[in-house]
Amino acid sequence: MTYQEPQDIQRVVNTARTVAVVGLSGNELRASNFVGFYLKRHGFKVFPVNPREKEILGETSYPSLSDIPEPVDVVNVFRAPDAVPGIAREAVEIGAKALWLQFGVISEEGARIAAEGGLTVIMDRCMKIEHARYLGRMHWLGFNTGRITSVRTGIH
Repeated sequence: MTYQEPQDIQRVVNTARTVAVVGLSGNELRASNFVGFYLKRHGFKVFPVNPREKEILGETSYPSLSDIPEPVDVVNVFRAPDAVPGIAREAVEIGAKALWLQFGVISEEGARIAAEGGLTVIMDRCMKIEHARYLGRMHWLGFNTGRITSVRTGIH
């Protein structure tokens, strides 16, 4: 599938420092909150983008990407696919470096807009899982790899 190149994913998770999470929810049970919490916990500066919230994860929530007062490396999208083309246009306008579409967020039009605007595009992948995969933290916050990492008595 296009937009899932391992070298692109590795480059983004290893070089990005700021992430705008479009659709970040204040509800701790939502995947967007879980991912935002993980990214913040692992050193990323997270900008929530949700016009219905004032603050999420202790950070000011912005109504749109253009309202964020600092440069954004990655625009991470937790919205319905039909919203992606507009988000992609705004990501290009603010000079983001990458557009990351979470699991199930598939928009060929949005990907094309972002790619033509010079952004790296990752689609139908979870930024938390990919960060953990390439930095050896798959175990953190409940992703069980099934691998034993510390054995005192040996393997039986």
